[in-house]
Amino acid sequence: MRLYDAHNHLQDDRFGNRQAELVAAAEAKCVTRMVVNGSCESDWAQVQELAKKFVIVQPSFGYHPWYLNERTERWREELVRYLDSTPNAVVGEIGLDRWKPELPYEGQEETFVWQLRLAAERDIAASIHCLQAWGRMVELLRTEPRPKRGFLLHSYGGSAELIAPMAKLGAYFSFPGYYLHERKERQREVFRQIPLERLLVETDAPDQSLPDALNQHPLTDMARGKAINHPANLRAVYEGLAQVRGMAMEDLATQVEENFKRLFG
Repeated sequence: MRLYDAHNHLQDDRFGNRQAELVAAAEAKCVTRMVVNGSCESDWAQVQELAKKFVIVQPSFGYHPWYLNERTERWREELVRYLDSTPNAVVGEIGLDRWKPELPYEGQEETFVWQLRLAAERDIAASIHCLQAWGRMVELLRTEPRPKRGFLLHSYGGSAELIAPMAKLGAYFSFPGYYLHERKERQREVFRQIPLERLLVETDAPDQSLPDALNQHPLTDMARGKAINHPANLRAVYEGLAQVRGMAMEDLATQVEENFKRLFG
């Protein structure tokens, strides 16, 4: 069985330089590939180094809306340079966010659209973050160039009504282990309605931890003493989603592999 993590942040400093250990544990759990998303200029080099070191890593470079205040005057040139110099690179994490308190919205759309167009020009996947900005996100995806191969709505939290129009635009929808918490029934119901050929799975490690009972790989941020998500938990996310969908784990894994390769190459 081959498992594919559509979205994580293996470069995150909360892992405390334990990436080799984490990758080995993930590979032992049949994780075949993981898309590792950079969030700003300061971590793109780390993502690139991980891609050089571990075959399992597919690198992704983008400006996350939370970190736009860190942009330098050369951020566009730097993003292009990383995409040009890193084999199999894709774009992400990019997006819109009206949820985070005190986060300025100014500049988010301009930055998102520029990166989306870059992915469209190269026809490479884009990994999209969206919180409380779904109406505007749909408008921009309808009017702006999009990658022909499609794009990922990571940790999809939109409504069931948006599934069909988003899929028509090229969306894939990834399911995080966080949605296995009992209180997340609405999100699970949405994922029961997503077409199988548009379904992907993610850990978003070190974030979006699973319920304690399903957490097969407990991990702690040693610097802060807080629990974080281990990328080897991907298998548990697959198992949880298979139950949500009422299907065999093997059948889900086969379908997700097809979907992942179609989007990410």
